[in-house]
Amino acid sequence: MSADTLFRISSSLALIGWILLLAFHKTLWIGKVLTGTIITIFALMYTGLIATNLGAFQADSFNSLNNIESLFRNRYALLAGWIHYLAFDLFTGIFIVNDARKNGIGFWPLLPCLFFTFMLGPFGLLLYLVLRWYQTRSYFIDAE
Repeated sequence: MSADTLFRISSSLALIGWILLLAFHKTLWIGKVLTGTIITIFALMYTGLIATNLGAFQADSFNSLNNIESLFRNRYALLAGWIHYLAFDLFTGIFIVNDARKNGIGFWPLLPCLFFTFMLGPFGLLLYLVLRWYQTRSYFIDAE
């Protein structure tokens, strides 16, 4: 399958996942369903791309910014990186929704955090951590 086709599929799956997360944010099962389906599909796609394109990866591929730039000139390595972002941003969104529910943080203040997590990953998480601290006066997250 072409890199462009896989890109469209993965981007569409991510959008579907985010829509489902927003639509069913109050439910306890949405995180399990999204992790068991879309994020698992992303993990399989990523693993397949890495396994079939190992030639693009050298022992020193990640030890300098120039080597990373060179690595991502390969369209399939670039696609693997994109899928990596999609998977972890959605997983972060699931974490935010679940943690907000546990801490009684309402949905409307959460929307900017989720939007920016969808668009800019770590920045959205940072917004959520600030919101969480403001609402609960607790910075550290319970890992359970």
